[in-house]
Amino acid sequence: MKRIILEYKQVDLILTRICHQLVEDHGDFNHTAILALQPKGILLGKAIVQKLETLFGIHATYGELDTTFHRDDFRRSDKLLIPNEVNIDFEIENKRIILVDDVLYTGRSIRAALDAVNDYGRPASIELVTLINRKYKREVPIQPDYIGENIDSRTDDYVKVEWDNNQCKVWIITDNAK
Repeated sequence: MKRIILEYKQVDLILTRICHQLVEDHGDFNHTAILALQPKGILLGKAIVQKLETLFGIHATYGELDTTFHRDDFRRSDKLLIPNEVNIDFEIENKRIILVDDVLYTGRSIRAALDAVNDYGRPASIELVTLINRKYKREVPIQPDYIGENIDSRTDDYVKVEWDNNQCKVWIITDNAK
């Protein structure tokens, strides 16, 4: 079974709320950078940057981070791994970093991202924004600082974040509908 849990308008309201929270905590973003996780956090990261510009006139420093070789499961497959391009054209050192990913589930992708960030320098702090927080399957002790929506789901469910022309909706798909 496939059912929608967030429509375009709901996601837009959520992104507006998250941007207000970010501005409350980071002010003018002079010492803050947004790092979106490749590949699925990119569209969310860009949407946040665009909304910060539209709502507040803030030009947030933005980059894209690949975690392929920092994952603890990358050697478990015989498939050839093809990393995504890293796009970080600013200093990480002493910056307040905001990691952005679409869905937080086990926490392993974020753990890998924390390792990857440290390859580029030592940030002053790292926070996490996630559109969907799946609460009941964390394998590492990681929690988001900014949450779009908390959802309860079974371990065999799949959460799909779907982007179309810079608009987003979120589906939950049960195992038998994949």
